[in-house]
Amino acid sequence: MISYYFEDTDFIFRGKAKNSKWLRLVAESEIRKIGDISIIFCSDNYILDVNQQYLQHDYFTDIITFDYCEGDRLSGDLFISVDSVRENAQEYGTEFKEELNRVIVHGILHLIGYDDHNDKDIAMMRKKENYYLSLRELV
Repeated sequence: MISYYFEDTDFIFRGKAKNSKWLRLVAESEIRKIGDISIIFCSDNYILDVNQQYLQHDYFTDIITFDYCEGDRLSGDLFISVDSVRENAQEYGTEFKEELNRVIVHGILHLIGYDDHNDKDIAMMRKKENYYLSLRELV
């Protein structure tokens, strides 16, 4: 089950049912099942606190993914800074909604097992993000 939460933000996420259907499609395409996934939309300050408290990182980021997967069942927490997503959309010249969807699927891809620590991994992650973003309008 995919659940949506909001911490320290007045952001409203519309289209939860469509988003959940899309993420199930992503999981099935990667031979996985959706377990318990929490998507927590939050502020820059909130995600910074999470980053400092749990990862000992002292910087802002757009997403933090905590992986609780077991076998082929995807479970985890995706903390998404709406503030950082807005800034990224502006920086990359894209729509906020598209950047938000990219960050969401990025977190799901981390749960699936994709990483982004080197250039090769980053290229594969971007390819997967683009592919699954192209499928989003089909659901």
